[in-house]
Amino acid sequence: MEPDRLNYPSTSAIKFEVLGHQLQFSQDPNSKHLGTTVWDASMVLVKFLERNCRRGRFCPSKLKGKRVIELGAGCGVAGFGMALLGCDVIATDQIEVLPLLMRNAERNTSRIMQKDSSSDSFGSIQVAELDWGNEDHIRAVDPPFDYIIGTDVVYAEHLLEPLLQTLLALSGPKTTILLGYEIRSTNVHERMLDMWKKNFEVKTVPKAKMDSNYQHPSIQLYIMGLKPPAGIIGNRILELEQQTDEVEMVDKILKDDENGGSSNTKNRLEDCSSEKVHEDCELAMKIPNGKLTDWEARRLGSMTARLLQDVKIT
Repeated sequence: MEPDRLNYPSTSAIKFEVLGHQLQFSQDPNSKHLGTTVWDASMVLVKFLERNCRRGRFCPSKLKGKRVIELGAGCGVAGFGMALLGCDVIATDQIEVLPLLMRNAERNTSRIMQKDSSSDSFGSIQVAELDWGNEDHIRAVDPPFDYIIGTDVVYAEHLLEPLLQTLLALSGPKTTILLGYEIRSTNVHERMLDMWKKNFEVKTVPKAKMDSNYQHPSIQLYIMGLKPPAGIIGNRILELEQQTDEVEMVDKILKDDENGGSSNTKNRLEDCSSEKVHEDCELAMKIPNGKLTDWEARRLGSMTARLLQDVKIT
């Protein structure tokens, strides 16, 4: 993607208020690359950070100077959430996305500094190329990191193994991984969690910990850390529980009960799917009766996309 492409009329912008700052993220929905769109899970993650930054693991006093890497950064929304809390962030993506990502990083950094140039609460954000599994790219960003973040980074099964290997290569014993994800394919989702749980301690953030407006049944947040070596019991998982102030255990939707097996898991996933469709249908019915918020409009668009995904125009 050429930098000049960003000035075309087809380019749009998303305004998003985070921690008292009015940020603006350019996106290019006509691009052939999925990374040039602001996806809802990134907004859910940032608003989760905003809601939980007054105390605990995510308060600025504890995050100041922490090294963070964002995978599949796209437009850079999640990375700015961490930078506003004092972290030094490296936002990474494939080379085709970097011009747009760099523009968003430069524009919003300038906005923040102009608003309060004397404040030391803002960390930093820089942009780098990182193809998952590329050893040279991984070595260049100098792992391990304090935090690895990402939102909607997986949409196809062939990406799961490269993502896992990259997460492992960037992690150290004390690395915390924070990922946001919208369930679009139950097969990919189930396979993804199975791979993660073999290598990491995985916690699902409860909806009660998320922003009351920026959440949806199909969007999950996960906090993970490397499993401790054999013989070391409980220390890592206890740390993860403390990081989210009573974060729930691994997603119960995907956990087979003793008698259900894989078919029971499938039924639960279908129930979850029905739940999110029901909520979206309720949302659609609100249109004649009042004005939708920006978030409701985005979710309505997501519902429309799901309904039209199998429609072929001849």
